[in-house]
Amino acid sequence: MFRKGTLTGKQKAAVLLVSLGPELSSLVFKHLREEEIEELTYEIASLDRVMPEIREKVAVEFSQLAQARRYITQGGIEQAKEILEKALGPQKATEIIQRLTASLQVRPFDFARKTDPAQLLNFIQHEHPQTIALILAYLHPEQAAVILSALPGESQVEVAKRLAILDRTSPEVLEEIEATLEKKLSSFATQDFTMAGGLETAVSILNRVDRSTEKTIMEALEEDDPELAEEIKKRMFVFEDIVTLDDRSIQRVLREVDSRELALALKAASEEVAERIYKNMSKRAAEMMKEDIEYMGPVRLRDVEEAQQKIVSIIRKLEEAGEIIVARGGEDEIIV
Repeated sequence: MFRKGTLTGKQKAAVLLVSLGPELSSLVFKHLREEEIEELTYEIASLDRVMPEIREKVAVEFSQLAQARRYITQGGIEQAKEILEKALGPQKATEIIQRLTASLQVRPFDFARKTDPAQLLNFIQHEHPQTIALILAYLHPEQAAVILSALPGESQVEVAKRLAILDRTSPEVLEEIEATLEKKLSSFATQDFTMAGGLETAVSILNRVDRSTEKTIMEALEEDDPELAEEIKKRMFVFEDIVTLDDRSIQRVLREVDSRELALALKAASEEVAERIYKNMSKRAAEMMKEDIEYMGPVRLRDVEEAQQKIVSIIRKLEEAGEIIVARGGEDEIIV
């Protein structure tokens, strides 16, 4: 049995996830790396009886840290400390800020994230594609999408490619680029040496650009780097995005999907996704599917993900053939 003061950070995380329940915890896991998921799963499996007061203490601590992080993001550390002092007192506020700042660094180009994308475009559009990619990696995806869409066609492809393969950047390079842009915009900039860019960032941005920009970039990438293009395509529509399809499109997809693959894919699907699919099946077919899943027994997560990816591939093929419509982008699409 756990007592106050005996929990490690990972154990606290495990207690919190158990308290949240499987539905919410699964959403958290989607944002973690594989090794982090394994570590937390081990901690959850190792949990003994946790007293209610310990759960409450962990939940309160998480709430305070999350609130402090939000204050820091919105107004900086000093403002966050001032707000927390008024709410919790100087000692508690200092304790929370110290815990956060021990692991939290303000991301670079903070000033750029508060700048209008059109204004940023004027300053960076003539920079080297690598420099543009680095800056876009630290912007909000919506901002980056506006800038990427406004770049010339050749630049769009080159920047998207460099963004997708971007890994760690040396502090010196970050500092130089940040200082130059800071000088141009006459604004305050902060430093950080965290990882930015990569496939997920590229996909997040590409999901928000217009169809024409997306098509131009993807077609060029398919010729220049087919493997990279395929990796990006795999991530541009994930299995959970099925809920964004209209009923007619879901029904069309289901006609192409093997029932065994569908049952496997639904094994670890969220309740929202499962219910949306069952809604577009006959009552008898839905009941049979639920029974198949129930009697399936334990399955490997890798097999579930492969089944889900097969369904995603079917969706992409049907979209390319014009048989279904997949809504994308940061603005509403008008379908007539």
